Amino acid sequence: MEFDKGGLWRNWVGNQSCIARYKAAPTEESQLCAMVAEANARDLNVRVAGSGHSFTPVVGTGGLLLSLAGMQGVKHFDDAKKQVTVAAGTRIHDLAIALQAHGFSLVNQGDIDSQAVAGAFTTGTHGTGSTLGCLATAIAGLRLVQADGSVLEVDGRDTDLLHAAQVSVGTLGVISELTLQVRDAYHLHEHVWRDDFETCMARHDELAATHRHFGFFWCPTPQSRHLYCLADTADAPRTSTTKTADVCEMKVIDITERPYLDTPFEKIAYSSEIYPIEYVPNFHELEYAVPVQHGKEAVRAVRELMLTKHTHCIFPIEYRFTAGDPAWLSPFHHQDSITLSVSGQPGVDYWDYLRDVDAILRRYGSRPHWGKMHFLDTDDVTTLYPRAQDFRALRRRLDPQGRFLNEHVRMLLG
Repeated sequence: MEFDKGGLWRNWVGNQSCIARYKAAPTEESQLCAMVAEANARDLNVRVAGSGHSFTPVVGTGGLLLSLAGMQGVKHFDDAKKQVTVAAGTRIHDLAIALQAHGFSLVNQGDIDSQAVAGAFTTGTHGTGSTLGCLATAIAGLRLVQADGSVLEVDGRDTDLLHAAQVSVGTLGVISELTLQVRDAYHLHEHVWRDDFETCMARHDELAATHRHFGFFWCPTPQSRHLYCLADTADAPRTSTTKTADVCEMKVIDITERPYLDTPFEKIAYSSEIYPIEYVPNFHELEYAVPVQHGKEAVRAVRELMLTKHTHCIFPIEYRFTAGDPAWLSPFHHQDSITLSVSGQPGVDYWDYLRDVDAILRRYGSRPHWGKMHFLDTDDVTTLYPRAQDFRALRRRLDPQGRFLNEHVRMLLG
């Protein structure tokens, strides 16, 4: 088998790149199996590019870089189980359209829907909702192409194997398809308004408990909202403040039976039309899952850091909720959490700022989204993830030669 000549690859925001020796783009599982087996025979490492939405070096390889963009679409609906089997390269947006046509919805989504399903779900991507797990909790099964070209089917009967594979960052093999737990289609009612930071903190517990989804952006300056393409909160409804800086853009979302509605700060639509936010790739993001009991203390500390020491860092803080889950490497492993994210501007030196945020969030035993910037090393992973050593042992058994590793993931998970 001949591979295509490799070359330069960059992620969507341009902060990660690699020069792969070869590239390949299979269109079906049998072809993918043959490509992986051939790479193994040639002593090549294998990584999958996905949609390139990770800010970390999880994709880079000097070996074979695969694109699964040709492996898309729904393969099977199981109406009785409310499950859908989907090719790994399918984009979340396209999956949502197919689900809507069949009368289903994803249980939850994040605020970007252009990622490939396999990459988004298995790096710890999440939405918000104090009773809702990250996207990986919807994985009921998957098919993993092994280094010799065989296929390991993970169907949930071995719960340890499933929980290891749900968040595995491409290190257990190449995913060819996933089976996802979904639910009957539903509409959501979104309400956005502006509030003073202290009012937000006072209502924090109430809003998380009484709405399916609650999250907010804290904007230190009037121009902060534009950096994330947020609505013009100067015109947004407000309760306790007339300020345009040091304010929170609040959002709650609930299931509703009401018909469609579309206004600047209130909207009702099918689930997957509500979740996404339109972003431009003008930020490099760090995001950690903080135990929920420390959420307010953590965001206060990061806010103070931005108001006093790093006043040039004006991207909003994004703050969301996620329920704990049993996936071994999930940021939310048996830990109800809030996620707190900050961003640096491309082209500027933001490392001191991110390291200071990291130092704050480490106080609480916080864990990163594997696709967002972080400073973890081998020992940190061992300390923060109770099943880390079990995962490493399983990974070595399935892939003893480390074909599915690169330098970054080898340091963390090898």
